[in-house]
Amino acid sequence: MEVSSKENTQFFSNNTILPVDRSSFKSESSASKEKQSCCGGIKIFLGALSFVYFAKALSGSYLKSTITQIERRFDIPSSLVGVIDGSFEIGNLLTIVLVSYFGAKLHRPRIIGAGCLIMSAGTFLIAMPQFFMGRYRYERFPSTINSTVSISPCLQDKSQTPLSDLEKSQAKINAGCEKEAGSSMWIYVLLGNLLRGIGETPIQPLGIAYIDDYAIEEDAALYIGCVQTLAIIGPIFGFLLGSLCAKLYVDIGFVDLDSVTITHKDVQWVGAWWLGYLIAGVISVLAGIPFWFLPKHLPKPEGRKDSSTSSEQSKFIIEDNKEQQKSYQQQVKIAEMAKFLPSLKNLFGNPVYILYLCASILHFNSLIGMVTYKPKYIEQQYGQTSSKSNFVIGLINIPAVAFGIFSGGLIMKKFRISVLGAAKLSLGSSFFGYLLLLSLFAMGCENSDVAGLTVSYHGTKQMAGYEQGLFSECNSGCLCSQNDWDPICGENGVTYVSACLAGCQASNGSGKNTVLFNCSCVGILESPSRSSSAVMGPCQKGNECPKMFLYFLVISVITSYTLSVGGTPGYILLLRCIKPHLKSFALGIYTLAIRVLAGIPAPMYFGVAIDTTCLKWGSKRCGGRGACRLYNSSALRYVYLGLTLVLGTVSLFFSIAVLWVLRKRSAPQDETISANGERGTCVTKNRKDNFVNSDHLIQTTYWPEKETRL
Repeated sequence: MEVSSKENTQFFSNNTILPVDRSSFKSESSASKEKQSCCGGIKIFLGALSFVYFAKALSGSYLKSTITQIERRFDIPSSLVGVIDGSFEIGNLLTIVLVSYFGAKLHRPRIIGAGCLIMSAGTFLIAMPQFFMGRYRYERFPSTINSTVSISPCLQDKSQTPLSDLEKSQAKINAGCEKEAGSSMWIYVLLGNLLRGIGETPIQPLGIAYIDDYAIEEDAALYIGCVQTLAIIGPIFGFLLGSLCAKLYVDIGFVDLDSVTITHKDVQWVGAWWLGYLIAGVISVLAGIPFWFLPKHLPKPEGRKDSSTSSEQSKFIIEDNKEQQKSYQQQVKIAEMAKFLPSLKNLFGNPVYILYLCASILHFNSLIGMVTYKPKYIEQQYGQTSSKSNFVIGLINIPAVAFGIFSGGLIMKKFRISVLGAAKLSLGSSFFGYLLLLSLFAMGCENSDVAGLTVSYHGTKQMAGYEQGLFSECNSGCLCSQNDWDPICGENGVTYVSACLAGCQASNGSGKNTVLFNCSCVGILESPSRSSSAVMGPCQKGNECPKMFLYFLVISVITSYTLSVGGTPGYILLLRCIKPHLKSFALGIYTLAIRVLAGIPAPMYFGVAIDTTCLKWGSKRCGGRGACRLYNSSALRYVYLGLTLVLGTVSLFFSIAVLWVLRKRSAPQDETISANGERGTCVTKNRKDNFVNSDHLIQTTYWPEKETRL
């Protein structure tokens, strides 16, 4: 009986083996197909997201490259340009909470696609004022505009100019005033940048979360690294595009370029700033198209189906048993709300987190302000054109930043540096970076010799008051305006604010080739036998300035690399010194604090500080102060670099405090770990698995505008 029963069981078991094997073959084949479709879908999403990161980084960096162009075109001060620049962060903050929470419940790829459309609409809106505010008008005396009528720049008598011509010119000015009632079109630039911030909001949180949900766990870090790499490449093309557009005249396609009497080297030149925004807007539209055809869900990778950690979106999927789940979800929500305040108290009770947060806020204040006005500083300090300034930043500085970020991560992985070592590396990179920045104080150019502003008409360096300084005995017989800014270069090497204030009596030629003669103010420093002539445009800076600019570039690149090395160690310090279940919350508070306390205010107060160094303000056609025409080079250097260094130095003190707290905790912490093997709130011991498991988390963290730093 026992034998027969065994035979029977073998018979039944043998009969049931075949169907099981077939189903297993089916499941294996379906799993392989599912894996292929999953990999294909996630790679398409990865390519689309990488392109979007490139597009948003390009448009953001292009805005930085056009700051001086916008300032001149709309005749606004640097402080107002700072408000425009900070509006992006404001738009982002308005929607970040709603998008991050509700976006996980909805169709994430389509929300990203909608964000791209909003971002492109904002980019197009920035360019719109060019088509509505009329042609750009720069200051030139009549003889350079119309070569058929020779008019003396120094109008000793109104009879020199026919009355009808004066009336016509006055009528044009009055008509201009009526139009300039709508010259506050810079508001459209501000609103467009605000829209850009709103549209950019879903890209980072929803895109990274989508990859983390549906990518194979081993590949997630690599995918996110590819996305971040494209985000760093974007600014290179953004600044190079800014360099190209800065060489093109602002009204290209609308006016005859042969009639333009200034070149891209002229201080009144405004490039085709709007053209780059149209290009960036088209790129943003193209980047958003693939997301409208991507699925809401992708097949889960085989290795993650049985994982205890569900995807972000699966938490919001409602099954058929809604009644039971609704009551349960309400209880969970109440429990989560009840945990919010204790979590916040726990987070802010961590001294390492608070000290590092304060250090980061000050550090980013210095870097954001420095990067925002770096093209302007190069132009004003070293006499370079906008095109060359943007070219240098895009081709030299941005790659140095990318290489520095990569080097920081490589050092951390290669040497298995602990949290205490990460704090030391972050502090060391900041210290040496700001130390190198200190050397830039010695690499500036002296003020150009501008009669009545930086030197007197007799050549002495003593500056007179602004109102009286522009007028002298040599131009007392001329009918000049102190509001004009049409600089000329006398053969004595001194720049004069206008041909009239230089006392020039005659001119020859037209447009860019105009030569001025019998300039009484130029003749003061010349021998009587000289002709006292002058040419259009300001004089070049001193002979030492090109050499100083070269030194500046070398130190700037080394500084950019040195400061960027500490980025990744700083983030590891942030992640390892908080409790695991508070990581997402801590990163959210960190990003919010950086945006609110650094991203928005830094461009504003840097702009206000830079405005205090202005020597000659432009004037609008209907009165009122316009954009600054000439800065005090020495004062600008001390304000720009000084403010950056002061903020950086204070941040170093907070970093030192972080290191002190970590060292104080490290000894007893190591004893605790060796005793019971448990991990504390801030582990300084090297652990290989910690580095492996947190690689993808480190990559997904967001460094606000890290691609445009320095």
